[in-house]
Amino acid sequence: MSMFADGLDKAVQRAFTRPIPKTAGARMRYLVKQLKGTRAVAGLLGVSQRTVERYVKEQIRKPRKDLATRLEREVAKRWQPQIRAKAKQTAATSGGIVIDTRARFGYTAAPGSTDDARLRHLTVALPPAYAARLFTAQEQGAPDQQLRQIAAEALQEIYFKDGGRRAAGLLVEYTDLEHIEFDL
Repeated sequence: MSMFADGLDKAVQRAFTRPIPKTAGARMRYLVKQLKGTRAVAGLLGVSQRTVERYVKEQIRKPRKDLATRLEREVAKRWQPQIRAKAKQTAATSGGIVIDTRARFGYTAAPGSTDDARLRHLTVALPPAYAARLFTAQEQGAPDQQLRQIAAEALQEIYFKDGGRRAAGLLVEYTDLEHIEFDL
């Protein structure tokens, strides 16, 4: 997964009203219920069907580290789908999204101005239209580069151009990403 997709998922997960199940057995039972069978869960996690059955019956309690990571990721991806959808809808229609990033921003601007890339740490509230574009692109399986381009365009319009009040010909390039975090 990409940094952008992971960041968007974490922002939505903060809206959850209940924590995801803690134990491996409870997580397996949740996945078995969601996918309607142990065979589907086994295929999803890359383990045998019998291994899934052992976790469901609490015969195995502590998974390997790689299995524990996959198990947590798959449960979190499916946990509270209605809350997840409502949080995305609110961000896309009225709330917007806050982006906190530390990256190098390059510029293409009018002659006589600097175009040197600068490392900046920005925390900017983006309007709902950009949140909707980010979530739509993520749901369609957009690559990290496309999500990065949408975020760069949003930062260009909202932060650097100040909503069209300055720097009319400025184009912003979003490179050398060090940190990205989203909040709803």
